[in-house]
Amino acid sequence: MLIKVYGSAVFGVEATTIVVEVNISKGIGYHLVGLPDNAIKESNYRIAAALENNGYKIPGKKITINMAPADLRKEGSAYDLTLALGILAASNQIKSEHIDRYLIMGELSLDGSLQPITGALPIAIKAQEEGFKGFILPKENAKEAAIVGNLEVYGVENIKEVIAYFDEGKALVQTKVDTRKEFQESLNFPEFDFSDVKGQESIKRCMEIAAAGGHNIILIGPPGAGKTMLAKRLPSILPPMTLHEALETTKIHSVVGKVKNMGLMSQRPFRNPHHTISSAALVGGGSYPQPGEISLSHNGVLFLDELPEFERRVLEVMRQPMEDREVTIARARFTVTYPSSFMLVASMNPSPGGYFNDPDAPVTSSPLEMQRYLGKISGPLLDRIDIHIEVTPVPFEKLSEDRKAESSVDIRKRVTVAREIQTKRFKTLEHLHYNAQMNTKQIREFCILDEASKQLLKSAMERLNLSARAYDRILKVARTIADLESVEHISGNHISEAIQYRSLDREGWLG
Repeated sequence: MLIKVYGSAVFGVEATTIVVEVNISKGIGYHLVGLPDNAIKESNYRIAAALENNGYKIPGKKITINMAPADLRKEGSAYDLTLALGILAASNQIKSEHIDRYLIMGELSLDGSLQPITGALPIAIKAQEEGFKGFILPKENAKEAAIVGNLEVYGVENIKEVIAYFDEGKALVQTKVDTRKEFQESLNFPEFDFSDVKGQESIKRCMEIAAAGGHNIILIGPPGAGKTMLAKRLPSILPPMTLHEALETTKIHSVVGKVKNMGLMSQRPFRNPHHTISSAALVGGGSYPQPGEISLSHNGVLFLDELPEFERRVLEVMRQPMEDREVTIARARFTVTYPSSFMLVASMNPSPGGYFNDPDAPVTSSPLEMQRYLGKISGPLLDRIDIHIEVTPVPFEKLSEDRKAESSVDIRKRVTVAREIQTKRFKTLEHLHYNAQMNTKQIREFCILDEASKQLLKSAMERLNLSARAYDRILKVARTIADLESVEHISGNHISEAIQYRSLDREGWLG
């Protein structure tokens, strides 16, 4: 007898429906075809034990299972439940009239209980698109899949429950999530707040500008100056995620199995990889491509602490994703694309010893060591960082004062207003949402200077020996400063403030 059961495979952040055809005929043997990987090939041992421990058995006949489309690589242990039910239905051990109306996924333990799977959200989206009545999957993934409307989601703990549902009509408990309500309720505030930071007013101002315009930023300062502390608080002043952004972000985290027992992600991601990270782990890849850190920080912040300690080759692979806001991983048989629209926050010591430019500290690094240290960061990568700011240690008077600093809530209000101005400005332009995304043509259109501002910028570039790459960056940052003040035209004071945020372009740093 031939039975069709439906599962799903995830490639990139999109799912593809897999038809599992089970045919039982005379003879002996177990043949699994359709490019399964080792985890799927081993499934017959898990299935046999799980069925036996629940009063069923694999029939002693010739079982042929095809996973179509047969030219698509299938991987992972999430097809156990699909295969098991196909075998039971094809051998008439359970009724099968409604089985093809459901998409079924889950990894089996030897006692028949179900283990969680990855990619439940993209699979649920695909199931809903293709008109399936419901999605049966492990209980730990049910909340994540239930985000999708117009799809019945059933979280189960044991294969017994699924068998009872199809064979005896015993109802399963449907998981329901009011996505909008839950999303609004979960927009609570992150644990880190700018009110914890004493002093550093100019750096906080810089962070506010970066958040308002989506600008990449690099913090340069000696150890203990507060670079990491400030970076960790940046997500708390970014505008709240929209429902669309939350769905997009949850989808990526779902693919790598980071959304178990959770619904929609409502907080912007903050990723902080160690400097020993490989290029594949940073941008994504592997023999079965997975999203890297830059995709996991999509719609959020990627923090690279001690930037010169990262391998130069690793940093160079970030250049294209930073520009295109997506990363494409090509393999011989297929290509996957992951979104990677993130804000880069980098920090570094000004020298290997950490105290260059500090008059009170001893000079411990030679000019050659300094050059080698700073030379690890290439010009093209710095070109993609709009704001460079020096962070100085906080004096004792500031640390010991009782006055509470401005909270993230107040800063976020101003940032949100500035972002709304940008959204309105760029509403006719697709894929352009904030100032940092402007290209040269758009800078000429939206960053018009009066004669006095032009002269100020010209003399500053000549006097400070600023590079040509700094010109566009200064205009973008000045545009954001004007937006924070809700001013339509860029003026001289906006330009002069933006010029201050180009430390690394000056003579004496990387000159």
